Amino acid sequence: MPRAPRRRPSSSSDDSFDRFVAAFKRTETRRGGEWTVQPISQGQALKPYTCPGCGRLIPAGTAHLVAWRADGVLGDAADLAARRHWHSHCWRVG
Repeated sequence: MPRAPRRRPSSSSDDSFDRFVAAFKRTETRRGGEWTVQPISQGQALKPYTCPGCGRLIPAGTAHLVAWRADGVLGDAADLAARRHWHSHCWRVG
């Protein structure tokens, strides 16, 4: 007897929301310059990072922000290579 075709699992609304939030980049003026800021959801935080604001670990699986200069003099590629991962709180108060 032939098998029924397998259905792809539907993505949950949480997955859709995580993708939407992760894609939400914005530009902020801070620390004397323009910065591009992108939120990273829990599901997309796959590696640990050290926060430059407090020097403490951002564990894998922790929602946080990535920020890089939007107005650097060395060009977009250099700015993107110099991006840093911040605790959300550290970025807000820094």
